[in-house]
Amino acid sequence: MQVAATFSRRNTRQIMVGSVAVGGDAAVSVQSMTTTKTADVEGTLAQIYALAGAGADIVRCTCNDFDAAEGLAQIVPRSPVPLVADIHHQYKMALAALDAGVACLRLNPGNIRRPEHIKQVASAARDRGVPIRIGVNGGSLHPDLYRKYGEKVVPEAMVESAMMELAYFEEVGFDLVKISVKASSVPLMIESYRQLSAVTDIPLHLGVTEAGPPPAGIVKSTAGIATLLADGIGDTIRYSLTADPVEEARAGRQLLEAMGLRERKNIDLIACPSCGRAEIDVFEVANQAMDAFGDREIPLQVAVMGCVVNGPGEARDADLGIAAGNKRGHLFVKGQNVAVVPEDEMVDTLVEWAEFIHEHGAEAALARVDIERARREAEKDRNALLELQGEDVNATETKIDLIRNR
Repeated sequence: MQVAATFSRRNTRQIMVGSVAVGGDAAVSVQSMTTTKTADVEGTLAQIYALAGAGADIVRCTCNDFDAAEGLAQIVPRSPVPLVADIHHQYKMALAALDAGVACLRLNPGNIRRPEHIKQVASAARDRGVPIRIGVNGGSLHPDLYRKYGEKVVPEAMVESAMMELAYFEEVGFDLVKISVKASSVPLMIESYRQLSAVTDIPLHLGVTEAGPPPAGIVKSTAGIATLLADGIGDTIRYSLTADPVEEARAGRQLLEAMGLRERKNIDLIACPSCGRAEIDVFEVANQAMDAFGDREIPLQVAVMGCVVNGPGEARDADLGIAAGNKRGHLFVKGQNVAVVPEDEMVDTLVEWAEFIHEHGAEAALARVDIERARREAEKDRNALLELQGEDVNATETKIDLIRNR
């Protein structure tokens, strides 16, 4: 069962990145970035399609030379999602990317500094109706800002960098803007976005830059992005991982689903942490289940539980689950036991039933089985396990008695 987010989102302007709305009442979108050479048209397209399949709504590609710009001209018409051109240092690359037909530009105020160049790009984007992300990065602020703030990167410097760039845009009547103020420090990133959200209603792109490889990179990114989303701040997100970018898209999508900000696309696998009562290797079965479901678009919550004593009850809200007992698996739908299967068929059975429920619904699944018989079988295995292991398998009550008698 998926619960929608209960926190309210900050009201922002809305812009369109190609066909994807960002800001306003639009769903929070997921972004990632290709790691291929953009001049490698087929390799880049293959990665874009993989990212889209993993949940990316928008994909960014580097445009660092004219070969890359020419590659974009061939990639844009064939891309399944809107493309953003990542621009650094050379303003002419931004103009070339616009000629190639990209849906958005990303400019770094720290390395395209001449006002006339900034305004020339903004004017060209204005004439085409193409938005620009002001991408402030804590590692590449304008030297004047470093000096002003004592050679330190502070939230005030990040926000000022964004607002200076925005002022140049306003001089030429350009307002199709989103902003990011990314840092590799999670506390710095969080405070920068909070300060920025207090002074503008422009949509914000969230991310922790240079977060590193998983799992630490995922933890850092989640800590920063989820904190802000829970505050109602953020309109589009990107995990910046030292890993296959498909992991970025998948992590971003999973975060939004977990927070109730996007409808579930694939399964949500829940599993018990295992204990002394477990009848199976819960970790192994859970991993086998994740591999078996893969990228199947089955938006159900599926549970893998280690025993029949507490498993079905603890996962009663799951759409479908399996609990191990007496060398076999007890399948349950919406908390009701429906079937008993051999241990080596548990994962295949989960997938089969998930597909049936997705197509026909839980009520149809319940209607096709002898629920009372399945319940009796589960109760028999539950009682056998309790007789063998006792009620208090982890000896909790014994430990508490020892503590109280000291």
